[in-house]
Amino acid sequence: MAAELREPDVLITDVALRDGLQDEDTVVPTATKLRLARGLLAAGVRSLEIGSFVHPDRVPQMADTDQLLHALGAASATDGATLHTLVFNDRGARRAVAAGARSVRLVVSAGDGHSHANAGVGTAEAMDRLQSSVAILQADGIAVEACIATAFVCPFDGDIAPGTVARVATRLAAMGAGVVHLADTVGAAHPSQIGRAVTAVRDACPDLTLGLHLHNTYGMASAAAWTALQLGVRRFDAALGGLGGCPFAPGASGNVATDDLVHLFHREGIDTGIDSRLLADVRDQLGTAVGHGLASALAGVPAPPAQRPRP
Repeated sequence: MAAELREPDVLITDVALRDGLQDEDTVVPTATKLRLARGLLAAGVRSLEIGSFVHPDRVPQMADTDQLLHALGAASATDGATLHTLVFNDRGARRAVAAGARSVRLVVSAGDGHSHANAGVGTAEAMDRLQSSVAILQADGIAVEACIATAFVCPFDGDIAPGTVARVATRLAAMGAGVVHLADTVGAAHPSQIGRAVTAVRDACPDLTLGLHLHNTYGMASAAAWTALQLGVRRFDAALGGLGGCPFAPGASGNVATDDLVHLFHREGIDTGIDSRLLADVRDQLGTAVGHGLASALAGVPAPPAQRPRP
């Protein structure tokens, strides 16, 4: 009898194909994206954010999201992976339904300034708009998650009060989001700030599943992830090689690197289900695809020692 697959201790969603590529000058061909996605799946990544349903004139790098979803859908169903896409409005929600999406993330900003830059309206109105998008998605049986952008620091409004984040999370949970991710969009949050926001949201919504979406502008993303882990957070977004940024958030730098985060967790005996050696091979392919070096710590050093098996 085959051994039962063990669930990993943490779930890492690689967002390189969406958050990583959306800020690149080069538009990576669909065939290359498919090869990268299949490489990530082969390395054991079981959650991928592959694109967003936005107007191609605004973010041309995401124009092929429906093609990726069609091409990867059968494979992901076979290996148990989850493919996430982003939507920002009803038009995007309808495109997601038409493309056969099964898991969609909605995005709203905690900072009004970033909400105006990203969605054209303030936070409250953006959430009002998303209510109908949730209805469209849920009518098709699509799982809905939410991401709170600028949950800690807004490039326009400064530090965000934890109570503000908790109120936004409460509203999103009431709308039907099964998971809410708190995003450090500009990578400026420090560990205690992460802790205060996570605690505030947990106090307001004790049954809500939380995740973190971290950027590494000031080099504190791994420390922030470790702090959240101690508070019970078990879902983390990361981008292979530390790729990424936000076109609508001045100063935003790359995401926390999937390869660095996997290395940190594995060295601490925390299972991710990901093969770090295979992941490094895909990272090399990603660097070639975007035509420049990658920012992860592991991209510029010899391969780390093999992780010892868990007892």
